[in-house]
Amino acid sequence: MSQSIPVCWSTVHATVTPAAVTVEKLSDRDLILRCQAGLRPDKAAFAELLRRYQPHVERMLYHLAPDWQDRADLAQEVWIRVYRNIKRLNEPAKFRGWLSRIATNIFYDELRKRKRVKHPLSLDTPRVAEDGEMDWEIAGDNPSPEEELTTREFYEQLQEAIADLPEVFRTTIVLREIEGMPYEEIAEITNVSLGTVKSRIARARARLQSQLQNYLNGQ
Repeated sequence: MSQSIPVCWSTVHATVTPAAVTVEKLSDRDLILRCQAGLRPDKAAFAELLRRYQPHVERMLYHLAPDWQDRADLAQEVWIRVYRNIKRLNEPAKFRGWLSRIATNIFYDELRKRKRVKHPLSLDTPRVAEDGEMDWEIAGDNPSPEEELTTREFYEQLQEAIADLPEVFRTTIVLREIEGMPYEEIAEITNVSLGTVKSRIARARARLQSQLQNYLNGQ
C-alpha cells in the first residue's frame, strides 16, 4: 500500500510567480490608464498606443491632405498633443474619437495658416442630392485638363468652406463624409445623441451648399 505524501499548497503557490504582462497584450483601456497613472505617460504604454493608432491618424491626414508633403509632421504634432493631454481623457473607451478630433483640429489649424492650398481632398466634385447627401465619388483615372482644373478650383473653395465651419460641425462632417463613419459611431465618439449628429450633419451640409452656391451656379 503506497503512502500518501502531504503537500502544502500554500508553499507551492508561493513559489509560482505570475509572468509579467507585456503592453502588447493589454487592452486600449489598460494602456490609457497606465498613461494616466504617473506624472508623465508611461513610455511603453504610450508607444503601444501610438503603434496601434498611427495608421488611423495617417489615414485621416491622407484623406484631408493627400498632396501635403509634411503630413508626417502633422502626425507627430497629433501625438505630441495626445501625450500632453491624455490625462484629461475621462472615458478611455472614447480614445479613438478623441484622437480623431485632435487630428482634424490640427489639420484645420494648419490649413488656416496657409494662404493657398491646392485640393487637400482626394475626392471628385460632390453632387448634392435632394436629401442633402453629397456624392463623394472618386475622380476618374484620366480626367481632362478642364475637368482637373474645375475639380481643383472647387476644392480650393470647399476646403475654405469646411475650415470656416464651427468646430462641432466641422468634426462631424469630416467623420461622416471623409472617414465614412456611420451616424451611430459618430454619436458615440462625439458623445452626443444620434439626433444631434444628424442635425449637425444636415446643418453643416446646408452651410457648405450655401457658401458654395455661387460657385456651383457659375459652372
